[in-house]
Amino acid sequence: MTLYAVFMQNRFTRRAFLALLATSVTTPAFAQQPLLDSLTQGDARAGIRDALGLASLNATTRLAQPNAFWSNGRVRIPLPGVLGQTQRTLAPMRMSGPLDELQESLNHAAERTMPEAGRLFSSAIRSVTIADAIEIVRGGNDSATRYLRGRTETRLTSLLKPPMTDALTQSGAFTLLRTGLREVGLASMTRDLRGEIIDFATSKALDGCFYFIAEEERAIRRDPWRRTTDILRRVFGRDPGE
Repeated sequence: MTLYAVFMQNRFTRRAFLALLATSVTTPAFAQQPLLDSLTQGDARAGIRDALGLASLNATTRLAQPNAFWSNGRVRIPLPGVLGQTQRTLAPMRMSGPLDELQESLNHAAERTMPEAGRLFSSAIRSVTIADAIEIVRGGNDSATRYLRGRTETRLTSLLKPPMTDALTQSGAFTLLRTGLREVGLASMTRDLRGEIIDFATSKALDGCFYFIAEEERAIRRDPWRRTTDILRRVFGRDPGE
């Protein structure tokens, strides 16, 4: 072999080595390992993130519409504790009007928090790991929603309380609370019940989100028309038994 041929061979080998090294840096090998046939672990994570992103966007957009909570018995937020008990006691006597107004106001406040809830969900979804994604792909029809709830509910509850407090104030709920309690002889409980309403409304608003996120996830798994991206079609357009 001539000196020139040796030089060119070494040059080619060096280029090939550098190309292989660059590939290994930008695409971790474990992310390319097959999960199910041609589906890689990286595909699984991307698909789950897409599915949860789409589901949470659709759910929070739906719940942000006027009367979305109030007009839907599946997610309508009741009054908590003693307020709810008093409302039910007074209703047959047609004396629950102020508390009925308070409940409606609370539901409208939940609508106002949905844009912020959507942003919080979007941030949380980015933390999905490959190991999580593998379990979710192999799981049931709402496994992604259950994962999201288990990993984020405590933090989301904390983060959603300030916007819920603002929304309750803007909707007039606290004014109605004072009025309603005064009319039923419970004015001394206003301060304690204010905190209870904030906690309860935040928790129930998230319940509504997760209810519809699960519904959206089941639709993506079941209906090919709901898989609006290539990665969703690759991850969910498969026989669960594969």
